[in-house]
Amino acid sequence: MTEQRNEPVRADARQNRARIIEVARDAFAASNEASLNSIAKQAGVGPGTLYRHFPTREALIMAVYRHEVERLGAYAPELLAEHTPMESLRLWLDRLAHYGRVKHGLSDVLHALTDEALAGKAYELVTGALTLLLRACEDAGAIRPDTDPDDVLLVLGFLWRISPGEEGEARAARLLDLIIDGLRFGAPATAPASASASAR
Repeated sequence: MTEQRNEPVRADARQNRARIIEVARDAFAASNEASLNSIAKQAGVGPGTLYRHFPTREALIMAVYRHEVERLGAYAPELLAEHTPMESLRLWLDRLAHYGRVKHGLSDVLHALTDEALAGKAYELVTGALTLLLRACEDAGAIRPDTDPDDVLLVLGFLWRISPGEEGEARAARLLDLIIDGLRFGAPATAPASASASAR
């Protein structure tokens, strides 16, 4: 009976933790000065609940960082199950842009806290997801063949330098469109004979 009484508490605790991370992600993307108390209020929990899960601001930042990287890795196959390869790639890049804004807002703390092992794991997850999407686009003839995911990720480094806010979001969208256009150049499906059809 003890387990039956405690299980709802554990479930509530997991939900609270997930909600705090979700709210903190958006708050840090908007401003790196977001306070923990404001995050707790937006998450609908008390400060004590937040501090039980995340004793320090740094602990919350690292949790958001890990969560975003893990979501990026899992998002690629989810998108491919529901969208065309090119649609999936574009949607994934939008998520990457959001991650870039979060990371930008936390850059100073992350630089100090992120060890090489965690940074390496993050890079592997992101590169793995991007590789899956690029290969699917290649198989569909939607982008040029033999696209190197490391090269694409290097070009996407601009996302980490765009400031948060509406202007930054609009700029990121424009630049991502340029990346997509560049990947499409030379693709089998965009050859002159099929250009009009693909445009439709």
